[in-house]
Amino acid sequence: MISITEEIAVPSPPERVWEVISDPSAVVSCIGGAELGPSHDDGSFDGTLAIRFGGLRVKFAARVSLDLDEPAREGRLTARGADGQGATRFSAGATFRVVEGDTPGSSRVFCDGEIKLNGKLAKLIESGAGMVVSRMTQEFTDQLVQKCAAPAEPLAAAPAEPRTEPPRPTGLLARLRAWWERLRSGRQGQATRDRENTSGEALGQGGRR
Repeated sequence: MISITEEIAVPSPPERVWEVISDPSAVVSCIGGAELGPSHDDGSFDGTLAIRFGGLRVKFAARVSLDLDEPAREGRLTARGADGQGATRFSAGATFRVVEGDTPGSSRVFCDGEIKLNGKLAKLIESGAGMVVSRMTQEFTDQLVQKCAAPAEPLAAAPAEPRTEPPRPTGLLARLRAWWERLRSGRQGQATRDRENTSGEALGQGGRR
């Protein structure tokens, strides 16, 4: 069995560190040799990890599940899988949490986990696990610090819906509408002329008095 207990200092606020470390694709991008596969209906996803033990390079494939507690900024990861030849199988579990650091705007990430191995390469992997875990932790820390320092990507704005003009009537409806507009315009014009004539007559009468 391989035990992992790590504490990582990150010079970024907890909310930013949690945003990164709770995103599987972001975490995978911080691990050399790791790739994220398709997700499944139950929320789990596939992943692969290639690790070098001395002169031996072993590639593991796993089914991974991630449970998150957003308010507490805590999570648990479980994984089961095997190497490419199926000679060595493993099961792993780890918990992690993000807390405020010793200085304002900084964080600490605590991670505790264990990996159980069975099969042909179990003894070889366990014998070199200490150096491998130390190297991978340092690489992960460097990548995590860089990614947390980068500004969060803004959400893409929804494209504005094109404005559409209401369809103009055609055929018989169009002719009726045009006739009504001409009729209304004629009535308005006649009313204007009647008012002008009435005003003129009143002025004339006033002048004769």
